[in-house]
Amino acid sequence: MTLAALPALQAPGIRDVLAGFLLSAADDELVIGHRHSEWTGFAPDIESDVALSSIAQEEIGHARLLYDHVAELLGGEPDALAYGRGPEAFRNGVLVERPNGDWGYSVVRMVLYDHADAVRLEALAGGDAVAPLADLARTLRREERYHVIYGAQWLRRLAGASEDSRARVQAALEAAWPEAGALLAPVEGQDMLREAGVLAIDGASQQRRWREAVVPLLTDMGLRVPAGAGEARDGRRGAHTVDLTTLLDEMTSVWRSEPGARW
Repeated sequence: MTLAALPALQAPGIRDVLAGFLLSAADDELVIGHRHSEWTGFAPDIESDVALSSIAQEEIGHARLLYDHVAELLGGEPDALAYGRGPEAFRNGVLVERPNGDWGYSVVRMVLYDHADAVRLEALAGGDAVAPLADLARTLRREERYHVIYGAQWLRRLAGASEDSRARVQAALEAAWPEAGALLAPVEGQDMLREAGVLAIDGASQQRRWREAVVPLLTDMGLRVPAGAGEARDGRRGAHTVDLTTLLDEMTSVWRSEPGARW
């Protein structure tokens, strides 16, 4: 049975809301995967080079699986969703589109993003109304667990290396924190998914669980959690920066040279 035919997705508008939710998750994974891949050959050591390249590959693979379900709900091709849209049509969080900066910023962003992604997958895995999506979320969650561990290990290493290193990590956290708060910004109509049993956790509870995970982690490393959430663009509604335009121009250049070709 296709997703569109499932009883839980027969209410007016709910398939579009679910497609929007999955699209935002897929865009996050694709964009952060591309940013991670930019460290290939430039990471601090060979082990990190290999590890982050592997993580990048997994994130992009997760994006593909999510795009498959979006295409099933809305029609079209997964590759066109990934490579054929302009930046205004992307629904990723703004934090993931930012340039890598130094290694400390990339590690801070990884920790903040992967904890948000873990909460989002938990919400989807706990929904019992659409079993194929719950099963997919449980599969992705097993792989993402190692991303969380890897990022936390590196962050602890950087925060504890020296006073100068901790200060640089703190500066990275100050820069990333305002946009991290929008990583779990709900898509329009997301409450419908909770009411239908597609998601097990509502948006406010997701935000709370994310903070409950990251705040103790950061403070235990001697880092100061910035006050408030700050102001950030809402990438879930297409409010992006020129950083995404630049990234997409690079990421899609080969596909755009001959759209629809089989590479």
